[in-house]
Amino acid sequence: MKNELQNTTKPQASTPGLQTIAHEADICVVGGGLAGLCAAVAAARHGARVLIMQERPMFGGNASSEVRMWVCGAHGDNNRETGLVEEIMLENYYRNPYQNYSIWDSILYEKVRFQENLDYLLNCTCLDAEMDGDRIVAVKGWQMTTQTFHQVRARLFLDCSGDSILAPLTGAETRRGREGRSEFGEDIAPEQPDRKTMGMSCLIQTREHQEKRIFIPPFWAEKITREKLPHRQPNPLKDSENFWYLELGGEQDSIADTEDIRDKLQDIAYGIWDYIKNSGDYPEAVDLLDIDWIGILPGKRESRRYVGDIVMTQHDVRSEGRFPDLVAYGGWTMDDHHPGGFRSPEKPTIFHPAPSPFGIPYRSLYSKNIANLMFAGRNISVTHTAMSATRVMATCATIGQAAGTAAAIAIRENTSPRGIYEHHLRELQETLMDDDCYLPFDRRTSPNLTQRAAYTSEAPDAENLRNGFDRPIGGQDNGWTGNPGTAVTVSFPRAEHVRRVRLIFDSDLNRTTLPEEVASNNRPMRSSYLKNAKPTYVPKTMVRDFRLEARNAQGQWQIVKEISGNYQRRVILPLDLRTQAIRLVPLATWGAADCHIFSFEVG
Repeated sequence: MKNELQNTTKPQASTPGLQTIAHEADICVVGGGLAGLCAAVAAARHGARVLIMQERPMFGGNASSEVRMWVCGAHGDNNRETGLVEEIMLENYYRNPYQNYSIWDSILYEKVRFQENLDYLLNCTCLDAEMDGDRIVAVKGWQMTTQTFHQVRARLFLDCSGDSILAPLTGAETRRGREGRSEFGEDIAPEQPDRKTMGMSCLIQTREHQEKRIFIPPFWAEKITREKLPHRQPNPLKDSENFWYLELGGEQDSIADTEDIRDKLQDIAYGIWDYIKNSGDYPEAVDLLDIDWIGILPGKRESRRYVGDIVMTQHDVRSEGRFPDLVAYGGWTMDDHHPGGFRSPEKPTIFHPAPSPFGIPYRSLYSKNIANLMFAGRNISVTHTAMSATRVMATCATIGQAAGTAAAIAIRENTSPRGIYEHHLRELQETLMDDDCYLPFDRRTSPNLTQRAAYTSEAPDAENLRNGFDRPIGGQDNGWTGNPGTAVTVSFPRAEHVRRVRLIFDSDLNRTTLPEEVASNNRPMRSSYLKNAKPTYVPKTMVRDFRLEARNAQGQWQIVKEISGNYQRRVILPLDLRTQAIRLVPLATWGAADCHIFSFEVG
């Protein structure tokens, strides 16, 4: 597919023997992890011309096959993140039942490649920025595969690079390391500020075989003994074991020393596997295990954090983050890894309690001193302690979708990121909720046409389909349940022009209908591949087949849309018809006896 932005490129003179290709866009996203991917896709879907520059050969960042970290997020009943990240997860359940990482990579890749208004540069490292006062004019990247420089001029820039590469290139204000306890009164912060961070990990995946597998370690593998593993006892026979706690680098420079840290992590990874296979401290069952993969690219937890109009703190997390400009949320604990990592005799992390959910403010997503710079991911404007809860990838994805949506509105309204907060905040929040992003403590406003309509059904609770809540909250189901074939009718006093129907189906946010290991681990991909592992599938609660019918001028019902094989939670159906009544008829699920639906709205 040829994207629109490709038509704007043109070669320019550059370093002798090397060319520079110039691009123009409304928004340039730097970094293609889940935060950057969701930011870019969201902005493009809302009409902005977007280019995403990603230094790796694939999208996904820590979630990709290069690192293979779980996509973690909010704990608690029905608190799972929705919007784009749920769309991706459901696509993966449908297409990738055996949880193959190549297929997972392809799903992330196609979200970008085939999105209208979105162009992309893979294998392209951002290395320079052109400034005009406090505004970024352009960024420059080097694409190693083509030996080409790329210059991207844009109106807005989103740094989703994790390491905040645009900060040293633009002079954007940042923080790094741990704040001292007195600065914000955070009781889990150290007494004195320092430059220490959480470390990084090279993960390990294993595979179970029918016959015994031997392991001969490389000579450089670190010699591991039980005494080196206080509070860290690897369990390779557990489906969710990925060795995340084999961590280093928190007492070094988490950017400048990455290559050295990687080498040390490799020593430990191969040493751990040698210990498991050859020490005799493990049961004979490990004889059937073999290394399937060891990461060579460390998964990073922390480096630079930008400073926005607000710095979110530990207190904001603990008080549920009830900000007036709430645009995303977290629900992970304040998971503060020890900077010493594997070399520390203490526990690898302390899970400081945090409520789930807690809100994240829009003012932490744009720069305090660079007028057209936004950011999303682990680099947002938070303290170290708050970041220990906001850094996990499902949270970062929702932050990315919020930032990308805000950027698109800013382009449309010809305003700045700060201008969105000052003049378009409610529009941003309503847009996010319409896109199935859950905003805790808020209620979505239904379209005027929906509000004027009458809702009827043989099954109870049809009014829930327009109540502005698209999931169970606080003991309230907020949905409608009916047998397959039972209709919900939306009618009007007179014929109305219906342009779209918005449906939100039940995607089983608690994942209780999926195999036990998927439900209990709350993760879309496996960490190891055991012989008895069950394939995943679309959650059984999802409505698979349904139809829309409209009443014509003669009072007869006519089918206007008929859908089979649906596996997505949010379904938008464009229409162009005049009718006095329209009804939804769910016909089948992916396994549940009843059809459970949260939204049926017309506009």
